[in-house]
Amino acid sequence: MSEALQNATDQPTTPIRLVGTARFDDWRNALEPRARAWVDAAGFKGKPGQYAWLPDTDGQPATVVVGSDERDGLATLGGLPYTLPPGLYRIEDPVSDLQLLGWALGAYRFERYRNNGREAARLVVAESARLAALTELDMAITLVRDLINTPAADMLPSHLAAEAMQLAEVHGATCEVTVGEALLDRNLNTIHAVGRAAHDEPRLIDISWGDPAHPGIVLIGKGVCFDSGGLDIKPSSAMRTMKKDMGGAAHVLGLAHLIMAERLPVHLRVLIPAVENAINGNAFRPGDVLATYQGLTVEIDNTDAEGRLVLCDALALAVESNPALIVDFATLTGAARTAVGTEIAAMFSNDDALAEAIYRAGVAQDDPVWRLPLHEPYAAMLDSKIADLANASSSPYAGAITAALFLARFVGTCPWVHFDIMAFNTRARPGRPEGGEAMGVRAVHAYLRERFPPP
Repeated sequence: MSEALQNATDQPTTPIRLVGTARFDDWRNALEPRARAWVDAAGFKGKPGQYAWLPDTDGQPATVVVGSDERDGLATLGGLPYTLPPGLYRIEDPVSDLQLLGWALGAYRFERYRNNGREAARLVVAESARLAALTELDMAITLVRDLINTPAADMLPSHLAAEAMQLAEVHGATCEVTVGEALLDRNLNTIHAVGRAAHDEPRLIDISWGDPAHPGIVLIGKGVCFDSGGLDIKPSSAMRTMKKDMGGAAHVLGLAHLIMAERLPVHLRVLIPAVENAINGNAFRPGDVLATYQGLTVEIDNTDAEGRLVLCDALALAVESNPALIVDFATLTGAARTAVGTEIAAMFSNDDALAEAIYRAGVAQDDPVWRLPLHEPYAAMLDSKIADLANASSSPYAGAITAALFLARFVGTCPWVHFDIMAFNTRARPGRPEGGEAMGVRAVHAYLRERFPPP
């Protein structure tokens, strides 16, 4: 957690005022001459990302003015923690929780292996309840980012399981982990097949929390801790960022933290198939046929389409309890990035009202998601001549849709949302540093809070 948001303090604080571009001229003309000169010397025009100092009566820097596009989003304050000099600040204008969260998220740096070299500017939030809620959100997003940013050598399936068990312990949840050959005893064959070639054994992480009498919510996260592509090996350029292929697992752990911390009236289950898609003499092969937990057989067209294989067994397991909602997150396809880019979560759902509600929550939370269609005729691309279906299509088209249609075969009629995410910022933006990123987590959290209000 960044700790960039602070409670009320007796320490001196520097005031910050927001100045929108639209009202900049009127604001500037109302300044006394010396302050106007300082603003002009700084080249300040009220644009987002700009700031300037205003003097006090003694001619010393006293107040910071910050440019604003007057939108309610993370970017309003998200660039300030490392733009302003280190110190303690306070906002003199009304700001939203979303804007304050932007400050906290903009202060994030991944420092496990190297110190950033400077402190972030800190902002006072006087209202304790407001600060507490923002802190939980900051903690959840920080958890997601830290897990994704950690290299695979320190975030293998066993490490991911340890993180899940620690989270469960904090919240009084149970966590069971099925490891290695024990997966075969439970007919979780696809999880085992994808991960069996790795030194760190495959496993299924299963967290349970809450009153079983409450509506069941199952979160499923793709936990491929590193993806070489298997025998259909990736080129080195495509393998470089594959530490983030467990980003779906990171997402559901962050979301689970929020649900449990706020004690939403749900019966929560978190399923994470955690594997490394490695290469060895016992690696699964193109042309192999795997029997899934549900009973469907899958012909392996491509070993680099492994995410849907580990997810399908988890989905089939989740459906058995007939939950009110299943949500999965996965860094599943490059096709989704082609469709919506790297900064929007591609969303699929078998429930129109559910998808619309999460979309609207994403708009309100500055956490964009965009629905793509489950176009059933494309399921023909997954036909196999020797099995019930293939794990990938030979067609270069509609890759995100065919992947979602593959998963849909294991969901049935249970209300379901699938997110195909980048889980990584390829460029730095205010409130969104380069590196691991939570996408769709705040949208789903806001939806769940509205549907299942906390006590």
